[in-house]
Amino acid sequence: MFAVEVRDHIMIAHSLPRPVFGPAQGMHGATFVVDAAFMTRDVDDDGLAVDIGAATTVLGEVLKPLNYQNLDELPVFKGKVTTTEVLAKHIFDQLAAAVSEKKLGPGSGRICRLKVILHESHAARGWYEADL
Repeated sequence: MFAVEVRDHIMIAHSLPRPVFGPAQGMHGATFVVDAAFMTRDVDDDGLAVDIGAATTVLGEVLKPLNYQNLDELPVFKGKVTTTEVLAKHIFDQLAAAVSEKKLGPGSGRICRLKVILHESHAARGWYEADL
């Protein structure tokens, strides 16, 4: 399996309003480093799995509506607890839609799997990964 992985980040505010989250139940901020891996079974005649520039652009577009936002106020997360895992799945779904819409150029059709990792800190991360 080949992969191209790109990185960006988002700064968000949110609360996790359930007792299991202890002090994180209250409003707090977080900066997530976001890695997105686009996986293919082969490469094209130019030796590319996916164009890195296109992957970087698409990841940035997907993250833009989340950056500097209070996730508790966004309609897309109404009724959801915005854990790292839930955010990873949301970003995955948006990237999968971009792949389906061929926003990654000619390599879009080769992408068969995505992995989205959100790094909460140097010591903790969560992700969502699945076949397309």
